Amino acid sequence: MGLGGGVWTGQDKILPGAYINFVAAARPGSGIGERGVVALPMALDWGAVGEVVTVTQQEFYRYAERLFGYTYDAPQMINLREVFKNALKVLVYRLANGAMAASNDYATAKYPGARGNDIKIVVAPNIDLANQFDVSTVVGKKIVDTQTIQAASGLIANDWVVFDPEAPLTPTAGTPLTGGSNGDAPTGAEYQGALDAFENCYFNVLALPIEEDAYTQSVKSVYTAYTRRLRDEEGIKFQLVCYRYAEADYEAVASVENAVVGTNPAAAVYWTAGALSNAAVNTSLSNTPYNGEYEVGTAYTQFQLEEGILAGKFLFHKVGDEVRVLTDINTLTTITEGKNEDFKSNQTCRIIDEIGTSIARIFNNDFFGKVPNDSAGRVALWSRIVEHHKTLETMRALENFNPDDVAVAAGESKKSVVVNDAITVVGIMEKLYMTVVVQ
Repeated sequence: MGLGGGVWTGQDKILPGAYINFVAAARPGSGIGERGVVALPMALDWGAVGEVVTVTQQEFYRYAERLFGYTYDAPQMINLREVFKNALKVLVYRLANGAMAASNDYATAKYPGARGNDIKIVVAPNIDLANQFDVSTVVGKKIVDTQTIQAASGLIANDWVVFDPEAPLTPTAGTPLTGGSNGDAPTGAEYQGALDAFENCYFNVLALPIEEDAYTQSVKSVYTAYTRRLRDEEGIKFQLVCYRYAEADYEAVASVENAVVGTNPAAAVYWTAGALSNAAVNTSLSNTPYNGEYEVGTAYTQFQLEEGILAGKFLFHKVGDEVRVLTDINTLTTITEGKNEDFKSNQTCRIIDEIGTSIARIFNNDFFGKVPNDSAGRVALWSRIVEHHKTLETMRALENFNPDDVAVAAGESKKSVVVNDAITVVGIMEKLYMTVVVQ
């Protein structure tokens, strides 16, 4: 993540690094960063606890069973499938408050959780080798591992169990592991543990798919404060997506309003997080069809949809037989001199995040500690910033860019430089006002 970062008011920072402010301009009366990465704390039946497990889309489809206990198409994997409808990579932090590992006389499940109860150990004499046993690990109805040994001390742990080297090997048609449980509902400490683990990771969206009650609203408040701190103080740019928390009133928080029918009402957060993470800087999610597996509630009147937009709610609505995103907005509703109406758009947030992240990366990788702070060095930095902005203009994320609007000057100390920059963000067409004169 680099060293210093975030906003600045005076040139008094201690840590070296790139400090970048984004403010709205007063109005009258090179390489583009990786996208598609979601950080996701979630409860599961299986998997590593207390660490971040990074899974690409391809790895999910190939290795979901080994990582999370079920094949990718199993009902238990629906939430990860929702994220991966759009995301390219997910950082999973498993919440497992008091989860217990299943066990029997031969082995203990590799991970705690209810999935361990679906494991059996089969011990059978080997038909070819005297005094040898075939010890098989069976998950559901599938044999996932077989080892031929003379004593339990020779067994090697596999992806599912850790064997007891002292266990007497007695032939059995299948001894199930028992006692596995997922534990209780996640605590605030567990949610905080996820934040601590994610702090050193790169991601575009942090997802918080929890319901709406007094306790969960307090967790959302903590996650919002975390998002503000990392963005504004440390320069780590990402958005938080949660359920019914429009009171955040912050451009980096998107609040999904629609409840999912028949299950966790906050489940639409999974799809939304994936979609926002992988939305390009030159696109908007407005009018994007929802292509997930859930039934998303859309029983809103036109008036309620209008009120929702004004309140900063991310809404889905019904268009014919399709469910679509109404408009790609965040929770910002309080307009100030520094944050105008443009900052309500998630596309604007994506563009400024791209600029903040990429310019900081350019500075930290290619200039910090390497380039003299003289006229030639500052021109080189100016050139890289201009090149980056021209790339965004080519992509139609910026328009009317003028290189003269970028100024790189010496700072107050011999080690600092100050960049002043002006950009015009391109919006996506959402409203058509048309007048037809009939002759």
